[in-house]
Amino acid sequence: MIGALYEASTWVIPVVLAITLHEAAHGYVAWKLGDDTAYRLGRVSFNPLRHVDLFGTLVLPALLMLARSPFLFGYAKPVPVAFWRLSNPRWGMVAVALAGPGINLLLAIVAALAIRGLLEVQVPREWMPGLKWGADNLFRMVDINVILAVFNMLPIPPLDGGRVLTGLLPEPLSGWLAGFERKGMLILIALLFILPFLGHQIGVDLNLLAWAVGTPAGWLSQLMLTLTGLEP
Repeated sequence: MIGALYEASTWVIPVVLAITLHEAAHGYVAWKLGDDTAYRLGRVSFNPLRHVDLFGTLVLPALLMLARSPFLFGYAKPVPVAFWRLSNPRWGMVAVALAGPGINLLLAIVAALAIRGLLEVQVPREWMPGLKWGADNLFRMVDINVILAVFNMLPIPPLDGGRVLTGLLPEPLSGWLAGFERKGMLILIALLFILPFLGHQIGVDLNLLAWAVGTPAGWLSQLMLTLTGLEP
């Protein structure tokens, strides 16, 4: 029981920060590019409490942890963006979409550097449990932010990767892809839950996201730890 509580305590802060700051970055870039919708609603804030969604930020990641999912997924309250109000709607949409995964990669890099600094600190023996807890949080911060960045760059609307691709494609392809916005969440639910469940029933690994997200995220996490001197 104590072990489970400790494990959960090392996930809560990294998950909440990764998900909520992802949304805050969208709002901030949109504000700087001409749309103050999120700013007027108080969503251009790096205070996580302004972005937390009870189910998406807390319950869903917890359920995935309990189900021993190969990666965590969650979401915060979506930041409203009026893309037509951006100074350049097409390229502005791309920049706003990239801001979320961008802040996640930045958080992962900062966490990796912080781990290196933390491991070099000399502290009294009685402080070691707290030091270990902090290091575990930072390692989770690296993994979760990398996973969130890679997941959100999948080319499926309404994920950020889908919006980036929509902004880059010429018409009519961009319009066709944008039409998947409403269907995209159903596709994600199928990939996250339905296919793995069906695969488990028939004895076939149908967890496609474990390959599409988990594999590149693992490489990227390893690269960050190597570049920061934490891995040989």
